[in-house]
Amino acid sequence: MDNLGGWAKSVAEATGLQQWVLTIFLIILLAMLLDFLQRKLMKHLEQVVLNTESLWDDSLYNAAVKPITLLIWLIGISAAALVVPQRDDGGLFSADLVSRLRQVGILVAITWFLVSVIKNIENNIIERARRAGRSVDQTTVHALGRVVRITVVVTATLVGLDTLGVNVAGLMAAGGIGGLAAGFAAKDILANFFGGITVFVDRPFGVGDWIIIKDNGVEGTVEAIGWRQTTIRKFDKRPVYVPNATFTTASVENPSRMTHRRINETIGIRYDDVDKMNAITDAVREMLMAHPEIDQTQTLMVHFNSFENSSLDFFIYCMTHTVVWQKFHEVKQDVLMKISRIISEHGASIAYPTQTIKMDTAPELAGL
Repeated sequence: MDNLGGWAKSVAEATGLQQWVLTIFLIILLAMLLDFLQRKLMKHLEQVVLNTESLWDDSLYNAAVKPITLLIWLIGISAAALVVPQRDDGGLFSADLVSRLRQVGILVAITWFLVSVIKNIENNIIERARRAGRSVDQTTVHALGRVVRITVVVTATLVGLDTLGVNVAGLMAAGGIGGLAAGFAAKDILANFFGGITVFVDRPFGVGDWIIIKDNGVEGTVEAIGWRQTTIRKFDKRPVYVPNATFTTASVENPSRMTHRRINETIGIRYDDVDKMNAITDAVREMLMAHPEIDQTQTLMVHFNSFENSSLDFFIYCMTHTVVWQKFHEVKQDVLMKISRIISEHGASIAYPTQTIKMDTAPELAGL
């Protein structure tokens, strides 16, 4: 810096400009040059990082790019501010103030870097599990990441306030008194916050799960779980934003965690086929017990159930191995088609609504 000031003094004497103006110009020019060089270096480093199989170097690289630029300009601008001539009253650019602001700026850059690293690590844990074919609880990963990020930001804020000369201890004491009033004013926000904690701790559902909120009829796939609200994408692709306080009292059904899907159907045959009912139900039961997609360890029933107006009804009750919605319907279709063939093979027919009209002939018309 002394060499730079001496060179600026020589130029100032030759041009008639004030020395501090040229010094500031040279400092800013040097900052621009350093920023240009670091961008070139980081661009070259990017090619090296992207060619590695490790995901962790990507996290550090992506998190460091912008904070490095901030640091270079922060140091350059603070150095230029110190060159400005001081007034008797200390002026706007007093050395103490510039020093404090520089320290706060460096703290902001470090905090930015750490928060970005934590966010990238979250994504990399999920990505690594996906590549390895392993399942990972995304809800827990994001929840832990949020907690760590909040801790970093709160700690950095307190350190920054202390650096600026703020009495942090007194501020926290005042915050304890004001917190009570704020709690009453923001009770809904706090309710949503603690509702989010309940979701993260109990984990009744996770990102990607299909859930049904019984109390308000919301049904869809969970897209994101935040501290205040949860985003659910309905099956018509419309998003629904549910306050987390809802989950402290509402009943939530999570079909994504079912172990089986159920086939529970009632089928009717004609009254004329009543003598074939036992043979049909026995054949259907044997078919289900031999079906590769039906779980034999679960309840399996096929029984004559009721006399209806136009049919004799029997029901089937069984569980499929698959829980995938599309495949379940393929299995169910196969089962129903096989039942239809069994009924036909036994010389019976599936009933449909019919009416029989009985007409008596009047005695006086019998001889006509």
